[in-house]
Amino acid sequence: MFFWNWVKYSTSVLSTEKRNASPVLSVVPGTDRLVLPSHSSSAFPSLGSLYTNRGRREGGSMEQEMGELRRYRTQSISRGEFALSDSFYFYRKGLESIVDDQVTQRFSSEELVSWNLLTRTNHNFHYISLRLTVIWGLGVIIRYCVLFPLRITLAIIGLSWLVIGTTLVGFLPNRRVKNWLSELVHLMCYRICARGLSATIQYHNKNNKPQKGGICVANHTSPIDIVILANDGCYAMVGQSHSGLMGVIQRSMVRSCPHVWFERSEMRDRHAVTSRLRAHVAAKSNLPILIFPEGTCINNTSVMMFKKGSFEIGGTIYPVAIKYDPRFGDAFWNSAKYNMVSYLLRMMTSWAIVVNVWYLPPMTRQEGEDATKFANRVKSAIAHQGGLLDMAWDGSLKRDKVKEEFKEQQQKMYSSMVVGKKARNSQEPHTESTRR
Repeated sequence: MFFWNWVKYSTSVLSTEKRNASPVLSVVPGTDRLVLPSHSSSAFPSLGSLYTNRGRREGGSMEQEMGELRRYRTQSISRGEFALSDSFYFYRKGLESIVDDQVTQRFSSEELVSWNLLTRTNHNFHYISLRLTVIWGLGVIIRYCVLFPLRITLAIIGLSWLVIGTTLVGFLPNRRVKNWLSELVHLMCYRICARGLSATIQYHNKNNKPQKGGICVANHTSPIDIVILANDGCYAMVGQSHSGLMGVIQRSMVRSCPHVWFERSEMRDRHAVTSRLRAHVAAKSNLPILIFPEGTCINNTSVMMFKKGSFEIGGTIYPVAIKYDPRFGDAFWNSAKYNMVSYLLRMMTSWAIVVNVWYLPPMTRQEGEDATKFANRVKSAIAHQGGLLDMAWDGSLKRDKVKEEFKEQQQKMYSSMVVGKKARNSQEPHTESTRR
């Protein structure tokens, strides 16, 4: 009986789709033209209405969708009763997640509509025709034999001057001249490194640029996000201390500018990190801190959950939206697939790195607003400005499993439907006393 009710529900949904479906195109004989059948325009709904109706069903709450399932039962069910047909809701959600997972696909490269003559985009496109094969071969020669040597030379010059220049500036006394020279050296080096990537950057709303004593937060796609933002202003970097070549660069940079580097043991201490960042922000003469609250690289199609720690520090938040154009080169770093050397090689052998940067108006924490809500408000503003999808999922799912909190949230939502809110609230004090 339950299965038959589910079939009737599915049939009604399919019939609705059929009624709202777009008209079938027909081919004009002897031509390649496609035409619509000669019906009145009122018989065909607009494309916007189709997506609206679909979004209403897919974007409905758990209670609404289960209510649709329960409507097709022969016997009515009150709110406080369990229905076996409710299981079809979770069954359908599970199948949708398997077929089209909206989370894990954010950790792979963005799909392009057309081929950009890079083998990494599609390994089969350059075999379509002889003409495309010749054009692709010429592109390989230009990118690897002409552009790549010039770019690697510029990158070496930029990094070398960064180490030498910041080290020399570090010997000067802490005065305005030192700060001015430090900013000048940083800007010069980052702009040389950007030329090594053939970066074409368009900055919008420069009147909203981050100011000293503030916190700059941005969506994170690639390690070169730092180079992109530092081309238009100096920032105090925040990160973990490294060894090797990266450690040499970090130690030279901190001599001339108050960057915040943490040891591995300190990174695990949340309070120690927060206190050091709060002390940096308290000094209004310090450069704005640059933070990527997502904590990992996303493929520039969406913005995932912002960690609330950056929004507990206090001070003014300066949101920045970064959007890359994948037609000229994919800037996304898939750290699970490529190491840093391989990634930089891919960047320097792309056509170019084309990116738009939007400075958003500064935002502050409102009265009665906690850090989580503030982080979500900033995230939504960045996603809206950059044309990115606003997602509530944690970017740490790139490496970790789903947290138990998300599972418990779904369980609580369903239990409130079956048991009822009043009964559930009356049981919570008893549960808490039992735990104690």
